[in-house]
Amino acid sequence: MRHLILSAALPALLLAAAPAAFAQAPAAASSAPATTPPPHYPRDLTVEGVKAADDHLALEEVDGAEAMAFVAEENRKALATLTGDRRYEPFRQQAEAILTATDRIPQPSFLGDGIGNFWQDATNPKGVWRRTTLDSYRTEAPRWETLIDIDALAKAEGRDWVFKGASCLAPDDDRCLIMLSDGGKDAVVVREFDVASKAFLTPDSGNGFVLPEGKHRIEWLDRDTLLVATDFGAGTMTESGYPFIVKTLERGQSLADATEVYRGEQGDGGYGVSPSVYRDKDGQVLAVIITRPLDTFRSETWRLVDGKPVKLAAPARVSVYGAIGDRLILSNDEAWRWGGRDVAAGSLLAVSMDELARGSGGLYPDTDPETLFTPEARQSLQSVAVMSDAVLVALSDNVAGRLTRFAFERDGKPVWGGASVDVPANVAVGLGDSSKARDEAFVSFQGFLTPQTLSLADAGEASLAELKSAPAKFDASTHVVEQFEATSSDGTKIPYFITRPRDLAMDGSAPTILFGYGGFQVSLNPAYKPEMGKLWLENGGVFVQANIRGGGEFGPDWHQAALDGERQKAFDDFAAVARDLQQRGITSPRRLGIYGRSNGGVLTSVSITQHPELFNAAVIESPLIDMLRYHELPAGASWIGEYGDPRIPEEAAWIAKYSAYQQLRPDVDYPRVYITTNTRDDRVHPGHARKFAARLGEQGHDHLYFEDTAGGHSNDADPVANARRWARHYVYLAQQLMD
Repeated sequence: MRHLILSAALPALLLAAAPAAFAQAPAAASSAPATTPPPHYPRDLTVEGVKAADDHLALEEVDGAEAMAFVAEENRKALATLTGDRRYEPFRQQAEAILTATDRIPQPSFLGDGIGNFWQDATNPKGVWRRTTLDSYRTEAPRWETLIDIDALAKAEGRDWVFKGASCLAPDDDRCLIMLSDGGKDAVVVREFDVASKAFLTPDSGNGFVLPEGKHRIEWLDRDTLLVATDFGAGTMTESGYPFIVKTLERGQSLADATEVYRGEQGDGGYGVSPSVYRDKDGQVLAVIITRPLDTFRSETWRLVDGKPVKLAAPARVSVYGAIGDRLILSNDEAWRWGGRDVAAGSLLAVSMDELARGSGGLYPDTDPETLFTPEARQSLQSVAVMSDAVLVALSDNVAGRLTRFAFERDGKPVWGGASVDVPANVAVGLGDSSKARDEAFVSFQGFLTPQTLSLADAGEASLAELKSAPAKFDASTHVVEQFEATSSDGTKIPYFITRPRDLAMDGSAPTILFGYGGFQVSLNPAYKPEMGKLWLENGGVFVQANIRGGGEFGPDWHQAALDGERQKAFDDFAAVARDLQQRGITSPRRLGIYGRSNGGVLTSVSITQHPELFNAAVIESPLIDMLRYHELPAGASWIGEYGDPRIPEEAAWIAKYSAYQQLRPDVDYPRVYITTNTRDDRVHPGHARKFAARLGEQGHDHLYFEDTAGGHSNDADPVANARRWARHYVYLAQQLMD
């Protein structure tokens, strides 16, 4: 199956730099705790006790009258402060010029024997899905054929359509499932599209597949059959609002008539049961795999055999990337014993599906599992593309990128040989779309000061051919990139990157943004951020990216070190980087601001409440903040495997120690923070941001709050609107850190 799925995922691209041989004493974990609880701290941490202590529950009603009145007034004040600033309009214009520039690299996907691309610019802010040939794509001015004009479709249907991707049936890719979101939500409407006629197929016209709005999990089984996990009616969704039942949907059937092939349980966690269909280069099905999540990270792996589910003895923490022949290509995200061997967490393996079905631990301990890659210290898998008889892997080595092709050879016994693919030095490496039929994959390179270069990898030859190189969008000649390490509260070394003026005076006067995430095994790899370079670096600012625990920079162990009751380590790591920056003379508390979104909103809100003395600004975007009620808000319960369960007394106790909404105090001098979210965010509920802003206000703390009304969690709905978003961010940061 061919996929073009758009998301807000951070770019898995990386810049290499030498780590500093600079050691320090461990920093203190946090400021001394207050002797009395905050005024809104619950009397008890039961669900009822937490609710009783919350005086802003009305703000959890997404479109409620009180909530909308609050948003309107807060928006009025924020826009007066931000858009009224003399820098706003120049920033907006510069950001829009970057985001709508026609000399950007059109990000490609394989589409049959051609190339597909989704493109947004000033003329088509909602975008067009289009195609061309590979030969045309290589030229400076490709000849594009429009398949779907989303702007025209939205106008014709009177809907705020946002394109969320296409899933096409390989290898021909002539039929595609198009995902359309109303206002940028994660929930989508699905429509079948015929590429040859450039027309949607409906039940009345062409007997096409159409699914109503929902958080679907869909795969093509064959041309006339889909595997669908969705809302099949009352009692078919988990408490997180995700499906736990998989059915086959035949062409012409309604969802009510679909045939069940797998059922989890309503109490399942994570993001819902998900089918995957793995094919060979000719499109023949090698395996149908169903993943049943038990929580955010643990799952059961099942295989459909003759329409019946068979449980596979895969590790509970596992990432499955595809299949070659009778073997699954997977990574164990926990230590695993199989085939008489102990397999280190984060390895890349080829494992017999038959042996996994037997659950015997491997009949052939010398050959099963076949090991492609075993990580060394500070190495990790970043992205994997399974080809027809080889595997392309982007690796991280101390947060530096490498590209390797693993190919299978048999000389009396199975052997996987790894060969490094030559890539430019000191850049990040990322894998894009891949095609088994063509045995090719797109590979990109970039760095903080280096614009993206796009190449085409031939998996058979282990070679690269450059396709396009993006022009610079800001003057990088005045800046340098360095990598340093801070020492966290327990002595762990925390790497971070600094992009700074090469002639920076080390007197603590540099306006500095510290960016972090620290969760869900997401790696923050260096990437070219043109709007940041233009609006911040060119104006003398410093940008810092911290690789704190909770991320995936050093594999599963780096992530799991900050899970559940160990979450404080991620916050301590971030504070340690802030102190290290100040001790090096790069910046000072007056000039240091922080930025984080989504899970990064947990990080930034906690950092402000635990260490207000370290920072003078915080952009807290699309955030989780009320961690004692996050499971009560839609999609929240799917993250219990990351944060813990507030319904369990022991876990509620350590969550409450950091949950910023409950930890705010009227007598603490917090910097003026900027909280921003989106009404149509159905991934992280806007109630988090609203309630935090309301509590700051009632305690007398100066703050800014802005809530956009469209765009969803991903902020991918409209580049023109996105330019306004970045302009607001950088006006606020300039006010706090440069003025």
